[in-house]
Amino acid sequence: MSLPPLVEPAAELSVDEVRRYSRHLIIPDVGMAGQKRLKNAKVLCVGAGGLGSPALLYLAAAGVGTLGVIDFDVVDESNLQRQVIHGQSDVGRLKAESAAASVREINPLIDVVVHNVALSTDNVMEIFSGYDLIVDGTDNFATRYMVNDAAVLLGKPYVWGSIYRFDGQASVFWAEHGPCYRCLYPEPPPPGMVPSCAEGGVLGVLCASVGSIQVNEAIKLIAGIGEPLVGRLMIYDALEMNYRSVKVRKDPECVLCGKNPTVTELLDDYEAFCGAVSAEAQEAASGSTISAADLKAMQDAGEDVFVVDVREPNEYEIVSIPGAVLIPKGEFLNGSALERLPQDKKIVLHCKSGARSAECLAIVKNAGFSDAVHVGGGVLSWVKTIDPSLPTY
Repeated sequence: MSLPPLVEPAAELSVDEVRRYSRHLIIPDVGMAGQKRLKNAKVLCVGAGGLGSPALLYLAAAGVGTLGVIDFDVVDESNLQRQVIHGQSDVGRLKAESAAASVREINPLIDVVVHNVALSTDNVMEIFSGYDLIVDGTDNFATRYMVNDAAVLLGKPYVWGSIYRFDGQASVFWAEHGPCYRCLYPEPPPPGMVPSCAEGGVLGVLCASVGSIQVNEAIKLIAGIGEPLVGRLMIYDALEMNYRSVKVRKDPECVLCGKNPTVTELLDDYEAFCGAVSAEAQEAASGSTISAADLKAMQDAGEDVFVVDVREPNEYEIVSIPGAVLIPKGEFLNGSALERLPQDKKIVLHCKSGARSAECLAIVKNAGFSDAVHVGGGVLSWVKTIDPSLPTY
């Protein structure tokens, strides 16, 4: 459905702006009025990573007058495969600062606002209140639900995107005109059910495909042109090169934007709501977590331990802890892994960072391996503290 323009137009464009945006100005649907609206718009991009990189670059190039970026992370070399707003010289630099520098290089005529903080329930409402539109480039469920809830409570639209391996999704959530994120996903998935990009990977160019769609939707909302993805979910399969959309209806029983909402303020703890690690895994890991140094000491002392890597085969090929046997998490979930575990050795589980191995530890303990442990920090901790010559990912 068509929607009215999100913002009023600016008073005028300068001569320099007319030159810069001339290819927009000659599009009848955009024209001078649309470009003035872009100039007057204030857009916040949550995250300067895979989706935030193309989104920030194209929002800046399009002439969005005030462009905010919020990110607390630093640039890592593994980011450069897909986070094209950063370069080799930015490794170790704050992502928000690196992104802002690239944005200013793209378009010095706009204002860039840097938020070098982690988005939280303590600051999200204040930060969001200064913007007309939110572009969500986050990669975890806890932040997605918080972004949605804050946007609904403030009455602001936001453009959402999601990427994983070769698959992408995008939509526009605006409770005033259609569904919110909770209408589509009333509850987060069970812990460990949906791997993150850090666990499952993502095709670098997929970020550009979905990020540019997000910017396209942002421009349409600001200028009041076309039919935004309100009430529609766009699904992209890069392997099959197929786009399709499905209707998303507003849920009249939605706990946030329905007729009788029960969620009327931000939750106290979105991490707990989304259950990044299940209660069973937390209980199993309590008192049964060792460090990478502890594992190395066990091996050096000749202790009879059976080290199990619960990651996927392609991760194991990148880097592994010496002596570790690969048994992917899926085999623990279906029970087949248990028959491969020796009864006469201490079981030590590990994954990339500790979350997956904690879930497997709960399964192993329930099967009777009461003295089993897992390595906190996983193989990344091993590389950092034991053998820095090994690669990370």
